[in-house]
Amino acid sequence: VQLQASGGGLVQTGGSLRLSCAVSGLTASTYDMAWFRQAPGKEREFVAAIRSSGDSTTYADSAKGRFIIYRDNAKNTVALQMNSLKPDDTAVYYCAAGRRPWGVVYKKESYTYWGQGTLVTVSS
Repeated sequence: VQLQASGGGLVQTGGSLRLSCAVSGLTASTYDMAWFRQAPGKEREFVAAIRSSGDSTTYADSAKGRFIIYRDNAKNTVALQMNSLKPDDTAVYYCAAGRRPWGVVYKKESYTYWGQGTLVTVSS
């Protein structure tokens, strides 16, 4: 199983980035997918999740109104569109796949598979 995250980079405050996660070795359509992030010296934190079917999403308060998570099950990919980026969004972003109940999708422990991370740096 491999989750390959890409799309990170350096962007100015207010800019946008789209992260992508390509899934191989499992049928992504049977897993809930999520994005987490980890800033230097901080714990890994939940950003957004999307149900396996794609019909439900949930976001951390910090991401609401700015980020959009979506998936293409035919292509086994999940993406995170990030708009109005702020310096506080600077972190390594990880995609993850899991099958725990939807009520605990914000917990790291709910995910079995993780990507390697992609670095997002937002300059002020």
